[in-house]
Amino acid sequence: MEVTRFFQLLLLICSLFTAQLQIVSDKDIIPHGKQTESQGREPANTSDHQQGCTQDIHAVLREMSASLAEHRVEIRHIQRENEAQAAKLKELELQRTELERQKTELDKLKQQLQAQSGELITMKGRLNVTEKQVQALQRDGEVKQVAFSASLLASGEVTLGPFNTHTPLVFKHVVTNIGNAYNPNTGTFIAPVRGAYRFEFYIGAHGHASHPSGAVLVKNGQHIFIAYEHQPSHYGSSANGVTLLLEVGDVVFLRLWVNSRIFDNGNHHSTFSGHLLFTI
Repeated sequence: MEVTRFFQLLLLICSLFTAQLQIVSDKDIIPHGKQTESQGREPANTSDHQQGCTQDIHAVLREMSASLAEHRVEIRHIQRENEAQAAKLKELELQRTELERQKTELDKLKQQLQAQSGELITMKGRLNVTEKQVQALQRDGEVKQVAFSASLLASGEVTLGPFNTHTPLVFKHVVTNIGNAYNPNTGTFIAPVRGAYRFEFYIGAHGHASHPSGAVLVKNGQHIFIAYEHQPSHYGSSANGVTLLLEVGDVVFLRLWVNSRIFDNGNHHSTFSGHLLFTI
């Protein structure tokens, strides 16, 4: 653009110079009547005027050349700045594109994290439920494992009775006591869980003319079933069994029947057993 302006200015100066020379030439034309007198003589000031105009043009050209050179330097400087800015702009554009890509990846990661957090919460809830179920199953498994069996004596022999009242029996020789529901110190069984329980008891004694052998199964102080036998001589025994629906804490034990006897020795003739059939 600066070069174009320079040439336009140069053409204007040349046009002005040509017009000025034309005017001077017109002034120096000799009239027809005086043409004879002026022949052979040239105007003295025409050459000087042309020389002065040429010098002015050269001065203007030098100034314009210097100005043009300065403009070229400025243009190159501006071009370099533009190139640097363009490179920086391109770099910024690449950085912006990379940031947008990273932002997109970050948004995806956030979405995945939120989804995983929801799944984790769900899994924790399921784990808690599973743990509770396992604990419940363990408790059920523990309480379902209820069984005991005991005899009156571990060694030696004894005949208990007769007594003038019903007397609790304590079966001290424990063979099995899964769940520890039977107490060998008191002879009582306490139900650890609501369910159906099966009990069996065997009572033996030598025959006697006046005293039978017999015992009754008691639930919470209530007589349920009795095993009873009476013969005047030799050894005799009786047995019975029952299935009971027990609540947690119900107490079951055996009582020696009033005025009767019970015998036991190392052969374990008299026994008391029970076990949980199923929970309810």
